[in-house]
Amino acid sequence: MEREINGVQYHAEVLNPEKTKTMVLLHGFTGSTETWSAISAEFQEYKIVLVDLIGHGQSGSPEGAGRYSMEMQVRDLDSLFEELGLSRFVLAGYSMGGRTALAYACTYPGRVEVLILESASPGLKNAAEQQERRARDEKLAERILADGVLEFVDFWEKIPLFDSQKMLSDAKRKMIRAERLQQKPLGLANSLIGMGTGSQASYWEDLARLDFPVLLVTGSLDEKFCAIAERMAERLPNAEHRVIQAGHAIHVEKPAEFATMVKEYLSSYYRGGKS
Repeated sequence: MEREINGVQYHAEVLNPEKTKTMVLLHGFTGSTETWSAISAEFQEYKIVLVDLIGHGQSGSPEGAGRYSMEMQVRDLDSLFEELGLSRFVLAGYSMGGRTALAYACTYPGRVEVLILESASPGLKNAAEQQERRARDEKLAERILADGVLEFVDFWEKIPLFDSQKMLSDAKRKMIRAERLQQKPLGLANSLIGMGTGSQASYWEDLARLDFPVLLVTGSLDEKFCAIAERMAERLPNAEHRVIQAGHAIHVEKPAEFATMVKEYLSSYYRGGKS
């Protein structure tokens, strides 16, 4: 399904449309709705809403990087959810999609029933960190535009964050690579500049006011994001941090374990009569 939202074309998919409980899933950088193919089938009791974020997959890639700001992405998502008739829902996101999900939850907390963050962060805490990260992301964006997606994907696959993916089957690694290669250079570059970790606002101070349940999931091999999740859990009023033996992209590396953990958490929530 294609929808024009605030002047940008968005690609979204709705599975199990007859269900009443809804789960929205947001992918990470270089991803698309396809990243959730092994996960969405595990949640037949939910209406599943998948969205290609701005600059990714089949969604539009506007020329100006300013159009990719986190604030505008969150506004676009809310407009899309309005068009799809969503009121309250489970919101889940991975990495960049997790940052986006958290930003959305901080901006529209009344919409979110449960928040599930996989390998995500609230951003960087101070201006110096943000400036340093913006400079790195801008250089990477220039590289993408100059050398193209193929060269970038060859580089991206080799960064330490994805070392654990080298242990995946050839078929799964080819699937991940194909998803990355379908991206557009302008979309990836502008996404880094507009809504990268250094460009977005810090949401650390907002965590204390999020009173809905939050599940933080990290991979044990991903020490950086395990530490971030621990710090987040200390600030969130109603959070659990759970760890799976995996790297950064848990839903890709251990899809069955990830789905089981999320289902158990949500079942416990609904059994508690909070729906």
